[in-house]
Amino acid sequence: MMYQAVPTATTSRGGTPTESADYLVTLDQIPRWSDVEQRSSSSSLEGETGDPAHSNPRYANPLASSSSEAGGSSGNAMVSKFPLDLEIISKIYLWRGEPWNLEVDAVVNSTNENLDEAHSSPGLHAAAGPGLAEQCATLGGCRTGMAKVTKAYDLPARRVIHTVGPKYAVKYHTAAENALSHCYRSCLELLIDNGLQSIAMDCIYTEAKNYPREPAAHVAIRTVRRFLEKQKDKISAVVFCTTTTYDTEIYKRLLPLYFPRDEHEEEVAISKLPADVGDENGETVIDERKIRIQALPNKPPVRSFPALVERSATDHALVRRNSNHLDSYLDPAFMSLIKDPDERRKEQWEKTAQAQSGFNFVKLLGFGDLGGPPLSPAEEYSLHSRYLAKANSLNLSEIAEMKIVYRGGVDTEGHPVMVVVGAHFLLRCLDLERFVLYVIKEFEPLIQKPYSIVYFHSAASLQVLPDLGWMKRLQQILGRKHQRNLQEIYVLHPTFHLKATIVAMQLFVDNVVWKKVVYADRLLQLFKYVPREQLTIPDFVFQHDLEVNGGKGLIVDPRTKYVYQRP
Repeated sequence: MMYQAVPTATTSRGGTPTESADYLVTLDQIPRWSDVEQRSSSSSLEGETGDPAHSNPRYANPLASSSSEAGGSSGNAMVSKFPLDLEIISKIYLWRGEPWNLEVDAVVNSTNENLDEAHSSPGLHAAAGPGLAEQCATLGGCRTGMAKVTKAYDLPARRVIHTVGPKYAVKYHTAAENALSHCYRSCLELLIDNGLQSIAMDCIYTEAKNYPREPAAHVAIRTVRRFLEKQKDKISAVVFCTTTTYDTEIYKRLLPLYFPRDEHEEEVAISKLPADVGDENGETVIDERKIRIQALPNKPPVRSFPALVERSATDHALVRRNSNHLDSYLDPAFMSLIKDPDERRKEQWEKTAQAQSGFNFVKLLGFGDLGGPPLSPAEEYSLHSRYLAKANSLNLSEIAEMKIVYRGGVDTEGHPVMVVVGAHFLLRCLDLERFVLYVIKEFEPLIQKPYSIVYFHSAASLQVLPDLGWMKRLQQILGRKHQRNLQEIYVLHPTFHLKATIVAMQLFVDNVVWKKVVYADRLLQLFKYVPREQLTIPDFVFQHDLEVNGGKGLIVDPRTKYVYQRP
């Protein structure tokens, strides 16, 4: 196939080909990631590449955060795991189109273990000619996570690097992540081994192998970043190639997290990155598989010398106070690593067995099973981090559309408000696990500082709600920061059953959180705590308020839904 230099008029600034696939595109015609207009890159690239779907609210720009949130990160003096590096980001490109049209040293082909033409990236073999398939047949296949190189034949590139992506299953999530990370790293290693410097990489993950696209993009981008940190002198360009609007939107959102272009993007990315961003190579770390070094069995005894001067009682008190002061600065996740993982697992089993052996009085009353063992601060921290990382990697738009949980304004004390609508909680139609992930994701920015919750129980008594065991698990996942920073829970239109349930939660779930409940029997009472203009209230709540309270002394504006006292 003969390639022609693409005319300037046929390629937009975003690098999207607008003519046939026979055109050749050079790196000079694609803007570097560092050259794309910052923080408005999503909208500018959308206009240039013609992707109107990029404005879809499901794919929120991670850098579109408030100044207060960004300031909170800097106030905590957190260090970025992916700091600003102008030399590295100058090597990154984002290209919407087939990589076979690019004039680079190497292009990546996502294929299967047999290197079959039928399972290769669409359009590759047609563009490269029959010679590519003939050479692939002589390579003896390729293992998952590995890569092999061939000539490029009729392509404008010099070489084709073939790699085999993993199949994905939730049960083997970590193994799939590490295999995918190894795919990208193997491709980059082969690039250097063959004396090449520029590479175009399409999305190695495929729908046929069930790999979720956004989690895979996190792995791809962070692996390339970690590799460039070590080998940036040997690589001149890495082009991330996308062929669908979905993938393009994902990369536009995630690239600023791992390749920030200025200090603002670096600062905001600190709070937006997943909790688990891998090790120095981008691979997921499993604590239980780390090598643990123990003391020698025949360790010689250590000689003890008597103290020349006895410590006074005040000295002992000072030591205890200093120790407690030091403990307050230690990361609970780090402290949990001091214990052997096998010992921690044994302790967990013992806690579970002890809790299950007791008399479950709460379950007997019909409030659910609270037999699970209490969690230590380190266990809660680890649990919260795992759920938050998973939530940040998923698209939970279908949960958001149900409007069960959403952000409000601020209460009279100036605390941000989270609104919960009980009647929208349709247990029969809801995936509880995905709902928990959505709650963790939405609450995470709020629980960093004092906040409040407004719960509309209006007409919710008709719905089946989760039991106390589920509520206890949710509070454990939210963690102790939620418990500490939650100021008030304003409950509108409570019923007798709800009040009894909250008393049970005070006794059996959390005596601290559930004593912060403030009941409001009518909307006007609620507006004393949270101004009307700070809340988005469903229409049925106004209707329920009129039905329950008889509308005495009230006027509801049908247009604005404001409630006024009758003069």
